[in-house]
Amino acid sequence: MEETGARPATRTAPAAGGGQAPATGSGGSPVAGRWALVPAAGGRVRVCPLDSRGRPAGPVYTEESAAAAVRARPRTVRWVWRATPEVQHALAAAGVRVERCYEVETAEALLLGHEGRAGEPRSLPAAWARLHGRPVPPDRQPSPRETDPQPSLFETGPVPLPDGADPLEALLEVYAAQLDRTARAEHPDRMRLLLAGESAGTLVAGEMTAAGVPWSAEIHRALLDELLGERYAGSGLPRRLVELEEEVSRAFGPGERVRPDLPGDVLQAFARAGIRLGSTRAWELRKVDHPAVEPLLRYKKLYRLYTAHGWSWLRSWVRDGRFRAEYVPGGAASGRWTTNGGGALQIPKVVRRAVVAEPGWRLVVADADQMEPRVLAAVSRDPGLMAVAGGERDLYTALSERAFSGDRDQAKLALLGAIYGQTSGEGLRNLAALRRRFPAAVSYVDEAARAGEEGRLVRTHLGRTCPPVSQGGDGGQDGEETGPEAGEGLGGRDEAEWPSDSGPAARARGRFARNFVVQGSAADWAVLMLAALRQRLAHLAAELVFFQHDEVIVHCPAEEAEEVREAITAAGEQAAVAAFGPTPVRFTFTTAVVECYADAK
Repeated sequence: MEETGARPATRTAPAAGGGQAPATGSGGSPVAGRWALVPAAGGRVRVCPLDSRGRPAGPVYTEESAAAAVRARPRTVRWVWRATPEVQHALAAAGVRVERCYEVETAEALLLGHEGRAGEPRSLPAAWARLHGRPVPPDRQPSPRETDPQPSLFETGPVPLPDGADPLEALLEVYAAQLDRTARAEHPDRMRLLLAGESAGTLVAGEMTAAGVPWSAEIHRALLDELLGERYAGSGLPRRLVELEEEVSRAFGPGERVRPDLPGDVLQAFARAGIRLGSTRAWELRKVDHPAVEPLLRYKKLYRLYTAHGWSWLRSWVRDGRFRAEYVPGGAASGRWTTNGGGALQIPKVVRRAVVAEPGWRLVVADADQMEPRVLAAVSRDPGLMAVAGGERDLYTALSERAFSGDRDQAKLALLGAIYGQTSGEGLRNLAALRRRFPAAVSYVDEAARAGEEGRLVRTHLGRTCPPVSQGGDGGQDGEETGPEAGEGLGGRDEAEWPSDSGPAARARGRFARNFVVQGSAADWAVLMLAALRQRLAHLAAELVFFQHDEVIVHCPAEEAEEVREAITAAGEQAAVAAFGPTPVRFTFTTAVVECYADAK
């Protein structure tokens, strides 16, 4: 691959902000408003204008700080840098907001996946080493620290460049190579949009962490006291859990002592009672007729609250009336977000009582309606399903009237079964009914499943690529299983030619790929929606404080609530057109304006 030319000269920025230097570098046309930025010693930064090929288009400037560099240049500048957290914390501390960025390490991960190399190190030093044929350093993995209110992805420092490598030169080399690789992607324009959206997502994530979710520690403590009872001295369990532990033990008979938090204890106690269980999961316990089941289920629910969002969690994660999780955009295999500690994406309904807007402010809580079926309609271009997803009525009700004799529950199970791979028994009959009515939609997920089984690459509409099976799924966050191995593009043989003797691993890849093309495309839409919403909120006092795959929360003054509601709707529509092109499909939200998160549902 091509590398940058001679090292650009370094100059100190004039007091007036010399960032207005003309972009006159050799090779490639100048690109107004695209600048590279790397941290330097003493809190300074080095910046350089870039041309359309990612090469220097003018002199290098040394600025006193990232904030000074950004302030000295137009707001429309797209900043190219290694990783957003390296810069954004300093910018936020100075009250400076960046409109647009391109994060090289996020782009590297997506491009590696697109090239069938998912899982290779994504850091700037790794990408630079690949360009130079050097040993590739491994990525450093963040270690969640549940007792630290603000763990950092860079708590041990980013992967360093080799001695003698200039950070700015390395950034420019890797960026130029990424532009070239993007141009060779299957659909370059879509890939460029995905890279821009994911980079914008890093800005959103950092700003949400800084803002934090409004959280009443007083209400949280009160609900813990209400549900768990007082805490005993030392490290003992709260009173209600102790009482339930005793109730469970008594249910197994005199002299029994069972620890409900130890699955082995519970399984052995049931075995002594003549009941064989494979696990202590709630769905399996509910099948059992035994007096220990009811208190055991209550114990499990309260114990989860105690360990995941109890007093220790409250002390660790809530500061100054805000819960600040560290969001990881694209942290899941599907592209969905995760968090580095804190459990922000798994807040129980009962705990949502503690999420309360500040006085005079409101929470605008918006849920995307039936997002995955709408995404399937948009990406498959199935005329019938697009018509169903484009109307004003509930999607599953409209679907049931077309294919399931008005049975909404059956229609919902059928469509989600097609997406998630329930293709046997009742699911197979449902799939046949869907195939008759919506052949293009079913064919779309069938093709993905076939490609997954055969170990070929499977992509979302924008080009996010399914990871190999060895990387597994999303750790239970998405209900994903495993991914296909690298190979050629999506497509292939007729259904009659499917391998009849494929093993469990191949079938698992197929199920994962079937879901991935929908769920991953939904993640593509969601990050574009966030980017559009961030732009639409820029002139308001409103702050984006929470996001998970189909839900967003904006905290705003009461008088801005209606404008925020409209901004969310407009952002969803804008993202749909950007991601999928013009279609009849409507991406709608159920939106509530509330003072307490628990009141939104």
